[in-house]
Formats: sequence, structure tokens, C-alpha cells
Amino acid sequence: MSSLDEHGLIARHFRPLATAAGAHRLLDDAASYAPPRDLDLVLTKDGIAEGVHFPAGEAADLVARKALRVNLSDLAAKGARPVGYLVLLGLPDDWSEAWIAGFAAGLAADQHEYAVELYGGDTIRSGRLVISITAFGTVPPSGMVRRSGAQPGDRLYVSGTIGDGALGLRAATGDPHLHGLVGEADRIFLADRYRLPRPRMALAEAVRRFASAALDVSDGLAGDLDKLCTASGVTAEVAADRVPLSAAAAACVAADRSMLDLCLTGGDDYEILAAVPSRSAPDFESAAMAAGVPVSCIGDVRAGAGPARFVDVAGQELRLVSRSFSHVRTDDPLR
Repeated sequence: MSSLDEHGLIARHFRPLATAAGAHRLLDDAASYAPPRDLDLVLTKDGIAEGVHFPAGEAADLVARKALRVNLSDLAAKGARPVGYLVLLGLPDDWSEAWIAGFAAGLAADQHEYAVELYGGDTIRSGRLVISITAFGTVPPSGMVRRSGAQPGDRLYVSGTIGDGALGLRAATGDPHLHGLVGEADRIFLADRYRLPRPRMALAEAVRRFASAALDVSDGLAGDLDKLCTASGVTAEVAADRVPLSAAAAACVAADRSMLDLCLTGGDDYEILAAVPSRSAPDFESAAMAAGVPVSCIGDVRAGAGPARFVDVAGQELRLVSRSFSHVRTDDPLR
């Protein structure tokens, strides 16, 4: 516990992050932002909690960066350019000023990397460590990419690799089964992917220009694709062997085929899933390459309703045990 009160903590650790004019040096009850007349605002809010989204005792800077990045990932999937954010920090009784300093340092690092600024927030006492962030960005008028625009015949793309987050949770928490599947280097890689998502901000413009629908993969590829299909009034088919896996994830699957189910449903990837009209697919791929973000076509959108089908190389449907992580089920493990 620090001898500083809330105002002292804000002045010392968070005011240096609030350099935008509309943040008013965090001296007011609210911030202000006037978007350019030719742009729309896009707003998103995500929170993370100790023991649910990150292990107890996680380094403060990593907690801060994950909290911010999961929100930036949502903005990227909407085709938005990030501008700023507000943060609510719920602190348990054993907080320390050193922890706050590390948390602020993590935010500062990502503000620099992603060109985003703090506009305000709050600190409260909480039974466990909880961070909730509201982020906002901009798009051209009516330019936000929603979940509801996919049409039959659209191609389905994902950025990066899928499954690292869910496997990384097991690596970060010392799961003995994973320990038996892959070596230390792979476990370190996977744990890092879980702890520190890579929001695909560089892909946002390509998503905005060419995607008919998109969202970020946070709760599992299968479950998130189902959300997109439901919103769009369609269904889809995915070739499981075309879902991109990192070398570490592929090694896990090769050693234990059941790990493929976890990769497809486990979540925490924070990659972008996009439906792209077939006529725009070459341009989307070219724009992604120019942005330095790998994308893979994994299937297509189809007429109909119901959950998306995941099929093997023989065309047989995979029976997935659970299609996604749920925030309201009580039997879900830490993720």
C-alpha cells in the first residue's frame, strides 16, 4: 500500500500518459474529443480479471498491455484507426505503488507502439485485480465493418495463426500434459502469445476496404465464426487443415490430435476473422501482404443457417466438444 492517495497516484503515474488536449491533464471529471467532421467514432469496451484472463501474480506491465491490446484488436477488426482509451483499475487490498508504476509503464509502451493516448479513467477497490478499458477510434462515414455483412460466396480469412492463445494458457499455467507434448522453446513461445496479444492494427485498412464482415477471434475461432454467421443470417464451411497453426501449435497437434479441437475453440488469439467477397479477395490478400500481416483463406460463407461446419481433408465434419469459451459458464478454467 502506498502513502499516496488516488489523486497522487494519478498525478505521478497516469497524467504523463494523458497528453491529448481533450484529456485535460486528468484534472476534470470527464474528457472531450471532437472527431474530424468526415469521420465516425468507433467505441469498444473489454475487461480482464485476475484468475480469469491472466494468472495471479502476472507482471504489471503485461497485465496493462494485454488489457489495452484486446481492445485495440476489436478496433482493428472494425477497420478503425485507434485514437484513445479510458481505463478503470480495480485494485485488491494488497496493491503497491511499485505495481502501479509497472502498470503505467506497460500502458506507456503500448501507447507509443500503437499511437493511442489515455483520456481518463478511475481507480476503485476490488476483491480481485480487474482492468476495464473503453477504447475508441475512427473510420470514414459508415465505414465500420460489422459482423452482419457476410454473403454466401464470400471467402473466409484469418490473420496470423490460430490456437496459440489457448495452448499458451496451458503453457503459462504449467499444464503437465502440454509439457509432455512440446519442448521448452515451444512452451515459451505459446505462453508469450497468450500473455501478450498482437492486435492486427496494420490490417485494419484492408479490412475496412475489402471485408463484408469481420470480428476478432477472442472466444474461439468456431464460436466467433458462429457469431458472424448468426449476425449475417448465413452459415459457413471451414477446411480445418487450412486453419494456420504456428510451428509450436502444429507440434502440439501432431503429438495429440485432440489439441486441434482446443486450437479451433479455445480463444485468446486476437487475430482477425474476415469475410471477403470473392471479387475482392486478391486485393485483400495484396493489401495484407503490403501491411506485413499474413492472412489465410480457410473456407467460405454459405447460404443457410446454423453453426459453421469444420471438415477434415476427407470432407468429414469434425465434432467439436465445445465451440468457444463462455464468460458466464462456471465450469470454464482460467483463460
